[in-house]
Amino acid sequence: MGKSIIFMYSYHGMNTQKIGKAIAAKINASLIDVNTNSEPVELGIYDLIGFGAGIAGGKHYSQMLKYAEKLPNVQNKKAFIFSTSGTYNEKKMLGDHKSLRNILQNKGFVIINEFGCKGFFYFGLKIFGMNKNSPNDEDIKNAEVFAEKLLKNI
Repeated sequence: MGKSIIFMYSYHGMNTQKIGKAIAAKINASLIDVNTNSEPVELGIYDLIGFGAGIAGGKHYSQMLKYAEKLPNVQNKKAFIFSTSGTYNEKKMLGDHKSLRNILQNKGFVIINEFGCKGFFYFGLKIFGMNKNSPNDEDIKNAEVFAEKLLKNI
């Protein structure tokens, strides 16, 4: 396989970073944090491009959506999407990914697969939270299996 890159945005926690790093290690991808690298990079040299962030209000964090909007148009560039969320099931994940998926498809990306899992989510001043130990070892393993499937689809 050629070169791969993953763009990700992690808000307060490390949820998205844990998943992004697990996928990146399996596909030998470079990681770009859109929080600190806000300018789009040249995409032509990459065979596979990943996009991931946490979910808030039923879609990826706005920073990821804004970053995707700034990307240039491409022709049939293979991509994948991933996320972490306070609640997770596959149907919800596909709905949560809709905004980012639409932006990417309108720019010419072909989404070859999507991944999601629970992530630690807290309310207010971290007094109340959900999924304290998520993503957990099983989620990381599932992300690695997802990454192996990506390699087979290129």
